[in-house]
Amino acid sequence: MERTASSSVRVEAWSDGDLELLRRANAPELMDHLGGPETEEQLIARHERYMELSADRTGRGRMFRISLTDGAGADSGAGAVGTIGFWERSWQGQEVYETGWAVLPGFQGLGIATVATTAVVEQARAERKHRFLHAYPSVGNGASNAVCRKAGFTLVGECDFEYPPGHALLTNDWRLDLESV
Repeated sequence: MERTASSSVRVEAWSDGDLELLRRANAPELMDHLGGPETEEQLIARHERYMELSADRTGRGRMFRISLTDGAGADSGAGAVGTIGFWERSWQGQEVYETGWAVLPGFQGLGIATVATTAVVEQARAERKHRFLHAYPSVGNGASNAVCRKAGFTLVGECDFEYPPGHALLTNDWRLDLESV
């Protein structure tokens, strides 16, 4: 039976209980395009930032866990299978939102990231704060670049991006106009 994502994908506000999900998403194969896995201290700091961002209601952004309902994905009742969010950043002299995601290895290739990204686009659009949402996947990350294309982003071009701080990446700059429908 072919596994696919559908209405079974949900994005749910990041909560205190999601630290373990963040640890699972810190796998070398998921962090390869981002400078490698983080230390436990870095993960705890990231979790605290995610909690703060999700509690903020000023339009700075939100973080979510990607969850599956019963019967979806690799296991029935799989629960949390990834992370996704959007946040403010300055980009080329303009205030924009940035988005990023990670789907756990056993759930990749099912369309989950695309469905979750589409949901996050709607969350960012509802803020009515910034016109553009950008994503910056590594040029070598074919899966994330495909998610951008499938979710309706436009490829602006390649750019140098620093993430994490001190680690230079060659990325694609994908942009979605939140004011268009």
